[in-house]
Amino acid sequence: MVAFRYSVLAALALRVVSVFAAEGDSPLADDAGSPPEVELKADVVATFPEADDIFGVKLVNGRPTKAVIDVTNNEDEPILVAFIGGQLLNPRDVGPKDDPAAAVVRNLTTVRYEATIPAGEKQSLPYSFVLDMQPREVRLQLVAVITNSANQIFQVGVYDQTVNIVEAPTSIFDPQIIFLYIVLTATFAGTCYFVYKTWIEALFPQTKRSVKPGKKTRAPTAEKEPLSGGEGSGTGTDKGYDESWIPSDHLNRPAARRVKSGASKSKSKAAE
Repeated sequence: MVAFRYSVLAALALRVVSVFAAEGDSPLADDAGSPPEVELKADVVATFPEADDIFGVKLVNGRPTKAVIDVTNNEDEPILVAFIGGQLLNPRDVGPKDDPAAAVVRNLTTVRYEATIPAGEKQSLPYSFVLDMQPREVRLQLVAVITNSANQIFQVGVYDQTVNIVEAPTSIFDPQIIFLYIVLTATFAGTCYFVYKTWIEALFPQTKRSVKPGKKTRAPTAEKEPLSGGEGSGTGTDKGYDESWIPSDHLNRPAARRVKSGASKSKSKAAE
């Protein structure tokens, strides 16, 4: 990080000296020659495959914003992409009397690459950052620090446009939303059950169930204790049960007679 700051300061100092030399008001001596300004022959373009749509680039809170930095080396010698960083600025232009630092909303992550790109070739470098801010409109500025074969430092603008910070869209099929619904439903049901059992049920006493007129209730029959030896039944016989409940047909049943086989044979011969 310290090397990056010194590199940026060196590049800015080189530009300031070049500006003064071009205007003829250089703070150096009049006989001191200024080095000619060197331009880097490279194309650096940033794209946002997942965040770009017809309404512009949208930075979603809580989700990584992925950018692809395409660097094309048009030099005769290889170049080195040292760092890529950025910042969010206020979309309103800062006046000449305002502090330039007041326009900075937030500094983004600075990533070190040290990627060497041969002459005439193109290479894509990933760059991502995550935000958690209030939805608003800001100006996104990405800058790359590149050095050539002569160890000259160049600060190249990669992206500088207005973007929107938005909240992540919610869906009913989101697992977090489903779990939240389950917890809230269970809490509400438990609270209602507790209130009903504590206060509402006491206000409505339970009523006894009435017997329907179509159904007759069976009176419970008391078990008859066996008679002891001193107690007799109504019929005078001591059989251990009351014969008055038994029908007469069952009591006066005729006994079956047994016939001998010899008598039956003699009767059959006499009949012959």
